[in-house]
Amino acid sequence: MNAPLHIDGLAQIASDYDALLCDAWGVIHNGVEIFPGVAEALTRFRETRGPVFILTNAPRLNDVIPPQLDRLGLPRNAYDGVVTSGDATRASVEAFRGQPAFRLGPDKDDTLFEALDIEFVALEEAKFILCTGLFDDASETPEDYREMLTQAKELALPMICANPDIVVQLGDRMIYCGGALAQLYDQLGGKTLLSGKPHTPIYDLAASELRKANEGKDPTRVLAVGDGLQTDILGANRHDIDVVFVAHGIFSKEARNAAGVLDMEKLSGLLAQHDVHAHAAMDQLKW
Repeated sequence: MNAPLHIDGLAQIASDYDALLCDAWGVIHNGVEIFPGVAEALTRFRETRGPVFILTNAPRLNDVIPPQLDRLGLPRNAYDGVVTSGDATRASVEAFRGQPAFRLGPDKDDTLFEALDIEFVALEEAKFILCTGLFDDASETPEDYREMLTQAKELALPMICANPDIVVQLGDRMIYCGGALAQLYDQLGGKTLLSGKPHTPIYDLAASELRKANEGKDPTRVLAVGDGLQTDILGANRHDIDVVFVAHGIFSKEARNAAGVLDMEKLSGLLAQHDVHAHAAMDQLKW
């Protein structure tokens, strides 16, 4: 398998594509601020090549994300729309319509929980678990949930996980996401259902949104940008989408040398270790 092409910015390869799917956390921002050069990169691609959609594993509906990006400083003219794992989770929840669920997630995800019109009950009374993340990701780890998830496994409750991310970078620290709980539940023998990256539902939804933004035609040359090897990169590989790996995200240390520079030899080994491949790689998302 060919090693990724080392690029300094999207301009070096943009002419080969007519649509862009860009990850949010770790690529556009770190939860606290927008990274330098991102707004220009997305805006220039949109102006010169085609539609830009932000494809995120956020366990919320898409209308919540633009106001958050506004506060972080990303202009609305940098993208056409947002597709979230929360959006893609709707179909999974529909299969359990009318059945009560156990809610597993923080208050900040209320918009998703409320929009799905589900009766939430105690674990012992539930027919399934709807998970968006840890109750308190600032202080808890997945191990704090082992006893609860063991009980859920004994009750044979399927878990719908609205955020397959294991961790994201918040400022200068890493926090656990819903995917870490789904991973533990898998290890315990529980059944998990995931709709976000790298799984098909979110890519089907993204394709539909790209079609709408492209006057009803399917873009034929789509490019993805991301930092998560088992979400962004694997998802693009599974769906035959060229992808650019960004080293500024959660694998920053593993992909860079001691001087903090993207090391293509280290990156090639890292990709091989995770059994994924990238068309190109850059240090940060820039034009």
